[in-house]
Amino acid sequence: WEGAFYPAGMQPRDFLTYYATRFDTVEVDSTYYRTPSASAVTGWANKTPPGFLLAAKVPQIITHEKCLVDCDDELKTFLDTMRIMGDKLGPLLLQFPFFNQSAFHSGEDFLARLKIFLTNLPTEFRFAIEIRNKEWLTAEFFDLLHTHQIAYALTEQSWMPGPNEIFEKFDPITTDFTYIRWLGDRKGIERVTKVWNRIVVNRSVEMRSWVDVCKKIQRRGVTIFGYFNNHYAGFGPESVRLFREMGTANGLEIPVVQAPRPVNPTLF
Repeated sequence: WEGAFYPAGMQPRDFLTYYATRFDTVEVDSTYYRTPSASAVTGWANKTPPGFLLAAKVPQIITHEKCLVDCDDELKTFLDTMRIMGDKLGPLLLQFPFFNQSAFHSGEDFLARLKIFLTNLPTEFRFAIEIRNKEWLTAEFFDLLHTHQIAYALTEQSWMPGPNEIFEKFDPITTDFTYIRWLGDRKGIERVTKVWNRIVVNRSVEMRSWVDVCKKIQRRGVTIFGYFNNHYAGFGPESVRLFREMGTANGLEIPVVQAPRPVNPTLF
């Protein structure tokens, strides 16, 4: 994003501070690979203003390598470290991979393991869950999330059903907030570009559908955390701007970022 979003010549150490003048929240991907150091999290907290919220992925050792088994120590270390963010800590995302039968014979097997894991989660944190086995989206799955007040992460990606299809079959709003990830088609867009500085795919039709979905969610008094990946259309910040513009024009309530910060939030 250098030159396209961050001013040319800006030092990377200043990126987060600048980002926080434009957006109200960020989803951190680096925590997926390992728990960050306490000094790194302290830096994130110090570089962002009051009201900013930092969402973070739960480390892959928990979701992928150990698949929720014998991971109490890793989870405790991660949560103790993220607690440094204080009231700037947003939801923590458990992003699961697509599981084949060597991992779980069925969705019921996954659900049984997930139930044990969720029962032991500390309630002081907000959690969201993303799964990538579409056959595992069942009433029992959503009921389990609702029981434990865990958000289901709605996604736009080629291998999962769209939000309208999910809403027709289930109620995916399982707590007082919801989590949306506009991911797109990674392989498809990388055939067009690998330089993330401009929109290369027109997503206006999909965005309009998502505006309607978000209005439906807002009418229930539910807070929405929404994040655009570069792979969605080619340039995350511009996708946010376009969605915000389309949303406000169609009755979606998106709070204005307080001055002196420019108006362009990702949290609404």
